[in-house]
Amino acid sequence: MRQGDKGGLFERLKALFKEGHARDVSGLISDAKFATGETQTPAAVLIAVTDRPVLKQRSDRTEKNSQPGIILTQRPNSMRDHPGQVAFPGGKIDAGEDAVTAALREAEEELDLPRDAVRVIGTSDLYTTGTGFEVTPVLGVIPPDLDLTPNPAEVEAWFEAPLSLLLDRSNWTQREALWRGETRRYLEMDYSGYRIWGVTAAIIANLSRRIDWT
Repeated sequence: MRQGDKGGLFERLKALFKEGHARDVSGLISDAKFATGETQTPAAVLIAVTDRPVLKQRSDRTEKNSQPGIILTQRPNSMRDHPGQVAFPGGKIDAGEDAVTAALREAEEELDLPRDAVRVIGTSDLYTTGTGFEVTPVLGVIPPDLDLTPNPAEVEAWFEAPLSLLLDRSNWTQREALWRGETRRYLEMDYSGYRIWGVTAAIIANLSRRIDWT
């Protein structure tokens, strides 16, 4: 299935996204109870799915470059917010921007991902972090094997993880830790040496409640 095909990945994701967001879903993950301050900073991230064929063995890690994947980055350890963590391309929403515009701009700044290469499907559930951000995830489909160039000031490395692996909730391990005097539960996964957890894991888990990929 290729980009632009009637029955391709974009149309499939678009249909699942619309169906999933038309129903009420309870129990979405949030760190709102840990947020400090009266206002949160609006931000947006791009969940960029590579337009690859959908395989029968959807969770096979050995076929990671032969099935749809999600582009993820690792932040430099020098960054003030979430240093060293795996993240989606994204950042603060500037004045005059909406979430889609901000997510596409940030992806272009961080990875040189052309904004006109993204076929936007829509925005998903707002996620409130414990560090002062209200994050809007933007789902879109991109061509596979783009020549992405990370901006070293914002991105230490980038990689692609299989969509089916990330959207299967059975692949995630639930952990808990004491944070700000309360027990915080979070999800994590190790993928090819990258630890995916925290905000990124929570956004993926919430999206999996909306998109019944399996």
